[in-house]
Amino acid sequence: MPGTPAISQTALTTEPDSNPKPKKNICCACPETRKLRDECIIEHGESACSKWIEAHKQCLRAEGFNVL
Repeated sequence: MPGTPAISQTALTTEPDSNPKPKKNICCACPETRKLRDECIIEHGESACSKWIEAHKQCLRAEGFNVL
């Protein structure tokens, strides 16, 4: 149709990135959970802090980091 703007095929088929790149460095991501994790490890040892370690890993994953 004359006067109708062209729509590129790529604009119609783009999908959201399922694995977005992190917007921050890992050292700067999730400072709240990192602090809780670190304090727990210092006071109680790593084996007693799995709850805080896992919470920090989940936060990092949410920020786009590939954490095991």
